[in-house]
Amino acid sequence: MKSTGEIREEFQAAKMEDWAALFAAYADDERKGVQKLLEQYRKKEEALARELRRTEEMKRYETKYEHLGFLCGIDEVGRGPLAGPVVACAVILPPDCKILYLNDSKKLTAKKREELYDVIMDQAVSVGIGMTGPSRIDEINILQATYEAMREAVSRLTVTPQLLLNDAVTIPGIIIPQVPIIGGDGKSVSIAAASIVAKVTRDRMMEEYDKVMPEYGFASNKGYGTEAHIEALRRFGPSPIHRTSFIGHFISPEN
Repeated sequence: MKSTGEIREEFQAAKMEDWAALFAAYADDERKGVQKLLEQYRKKEEALARELRRTEEMKRYETKYEHLGFLCGIDEVGRGPLAGPVVACAVILPPDCKILYLNDSKKLTAKKREELYDVIMDQAVSVGIGMTGPSRIDEINILQATYEAMREAVSRLTVTPQLLLNDAVTIPGIIIPQVPIIGGDGKSVSIAAASIVAKVTRDRMMEEYDKVMPEYGFASNKGYGTEAHIEALRRFGPSPIHRTSFIGHFISPEN
């Protein structure tokens, strides 16, 4: 008789579609450890089935427009922070994309975003990144800076898409047809992928800035206006990556 550990190894080595046969093989094994193991894998199977259904639902726009050719999801991160760039990402996923757990980057843990970043970068047909820095944001305002970053992201794609799926906005100055989707990072796998890559890219940049300007806590606050960040801003004055047009409420003119 196989030990519980050996049965666990069988499950670990098997694909999900093979679990049913293992459930049947060990259904009559009355050992508590084995029954607990089977229950664990039944719950995993149910959770994975739910995720597959959710992911398929998030492909409704991709399915609707797949006849057009390559579809590109676009999203940005960093419109609200007091410091750092706004970063946009454009992602073209393969038509038969099998990536699970894609979602609005804000609904994912940092660890899950990092994991998905690697998967997206490995499996995507093309990924383009665009960004606009603090001085340019101050010069043309955050909305125009966001559009500029999005146009740059599209321009950096190695494949020209036939349609852009955007998170809520219509980007001026682009001739490719666009479909703005409110809350798109939670409704389209392509936009969700773009939101994840944009978020991870920007977070990594802010963590690098933290190494040379640790007093502002950029590694933890990512440039957003936390209480500690605002206190540091008042104490040390603005850094080279602070947005002058965003910080007037928090510092006196002499700073």
